[in-house]
Amino acid sequence: MKLNLFYALCLVGCTSLAAMSQEPDDLLKILDETQKPATNYTQATFKSTRIINGHSVETVAKKHLDFRISHRFGALNSGAYNLFGLDLAYMRMGFEYGLTDRLMVGLGRSGFEKTFDYFAKYKLLRQSEGAKNVPVSVTLLATGATTTMRSTAFNTFFNNLERQTYCFQVLVARKLSERFSAQLSPTLLHRNKTESVLEDNSLASLGLGGRVKLTRRTTFNIDYFLTPQKWGSNAVRDPRYTNCLSMGFDIETGGHVFQLHFSNSQGMIEKQFIGTTQGSWSKGDIFYGFNISRTFSFDKNAKKLYK
Repeated sequence: MKLNLFYALCLVGCTSLAAMSQEPDDLLKILDETQKPATNYTQATFKSTRIINGHSVETVAKKHLDFRISHRFGALNSGAYNLFGLDLAYMRMGFEYGLTDRLMVGLGRSGFEKTFDYFAKYKLLRQSEGAKNVPVSVTLLATGATTTMRSTAFNTFFNNLERQTYCFQVLVARKLSERFSAQLSPTLLHRNKTESVLEDNSLASLGLGGRVKLTRRTTFNIDYFLTPQKWGSNAVRDPRYTNCLSMGFDIETGGHVFQLHFSNSQGMIEKQFIGTTQGSWSKGDIFYGFNISRTFSFDKNAKKLYK
């Protein structure tokens, strides 16, 4: 009798141990079934809100202010008398603020053509994988510019409306890997008054940009804006204007981003580097320049500069 009781207790114990050994697996299975898959958003497709001249898909984070100073010197082929362009400088000063993590606004003033510019930029889609798989980031950009130069015999403005220029872009970018990013920027530029009677008021352009990560804090960047001289048999652009090609390096140092580059455009906003670039790389019309970006946070809880 005692032996039978012993066997019965052993059987109950073994059954209990088997059930306990299966319980963690069952709990993990239930947890996997109830837990929603996470969405992983791509970060830092580019280091800055600019590739070089053109905007990138990046936006300033909510409650952050990006203070930007841009310099463009004279052409390298201007000779030793002008210290190969370093004596001939133009500057743009700009302030850009993140209203939300996706919406930012900006205002700037360029010494080149004495122009005020302003813009709004909204990140429509963010590249992601996981529960939500989005292959690219898409940002919408609308800019305006007002020329404040005095009228001359060569460039007469009859009213303030003629001084306005508008630009609309759809920025589409993909971070292909940790090192490589690429962007397309279909663009429509409209000038209420053109600088040449040979030009249409509206120009279509396609921006191409990319970056290669060289080190943890350094990238090589390039951007190019292709603007056709003709649509069919109709000329839409003055032949003296060329496509803008720029290349250089981004160097990140904490809250600063330094951009050092060369371009065949001395202009720093869309009206200038898309509409009126005259420099030619083959002729040495190359302008050295740099951008300095310093971001200030008004959000004590923020940990990242760009979302």
